[in-house]
Amino acid sequence: MANNKSAEKRIRTNERNRLQNRLYKSSIRTLTKKFLKDLEVYKESKTPEQKEKLTKMLGAVYSLIDKGTKRNVFHPNTAARKKAQLSASLKSA
Repeated sequence: MANNKSAEKRIRTNERNRLQNRLYKSSIRTLTKKFLKDLEVYKESKTPEQKEKLTKMLGAVYSLIDKGTKRNVFHPNTAARKKAQLSASLKSA
């Protein structure tokens, strides 16, 4: 229970930030899973259309990760690690 106005405001701010952070993290997890699923399909039958689709998806994931980093949802090293793992998985295919 908040004892003063600033504590009440801090509670509201923390809740707002928590929901925004959750949105970024869940969106990135969802897009990453879709990317990896499409990557498995690409490994089976390598077509240029699928390759192009994967690169577009990778760009979308990169964009979300960078926006999350800009808003302090992710530490910069965490974002770099996520991006490196995704690009390595595409490169190995």
